Amino acid sequence: MYTASRKKRENIAEYLLYMWQIEDLIRANGLDIEKIKANIIDKYTNLDDNQRKEMTEWYESLIDMMHREGVEKKGHLQLNKNVIIQLDDLNRRLLKDTKYAAYANQYYATLPYIVELRAKSGDEKPGEIESCFNALYGVLLLRLSGQEVTPATLDALQQITKFLGLLSVYYKKDYNNELEWS
Repeated sequence: MYTASRKKRENIAEYLLYMWQIEDLIRANGLDIEKIKANIIDKYTNLDDNQRKEMTEWYESLIDMMHREGVEKKGHLQLNKNVIIQLDDLNRRLLKDTKYAAYANQYYATLPYIVELRAKSGDEKPGEIESCFNALYGVLLLRLSGQEVTPATLDALQQITKFLGLLSVYYKKDYNNELEWS
């Protein structure tokens, strides 16, 4: 929870990937707070009782949201979907504004990878930004499971990471009202 709020302030892309990982950790523990306490919270030996209680309540609230939103098996919480919506909106605004030509260049350098990802995504076509996050998270899962990542995937990943990194910088600036629009 402390990590999530810090990441959200500092780097929205890292925050979203972290939250997707938290969703999967909750699922891996059967949405059971006792298992989460034993397998996750209790591993933080440096927490005092108040911090442990806050962390438990945070996980309980996420579990409750997952039940209410019907994402117990797959999918993402609305709070995480909202981040994608905000990033999609910012992406569109940045692409429309000629002041942000460097951003547009990164976007267009990434676009062939996005098109390829969306073509491979089956019937449910996520948006462009979500496709980028799906690629990053997919590679993260491959690496965690010890599977090999192809050189072509690593090339795509490098470009997607640069693009999302720049979008994250602009997100933080936009959040702090530091962007100037034409």
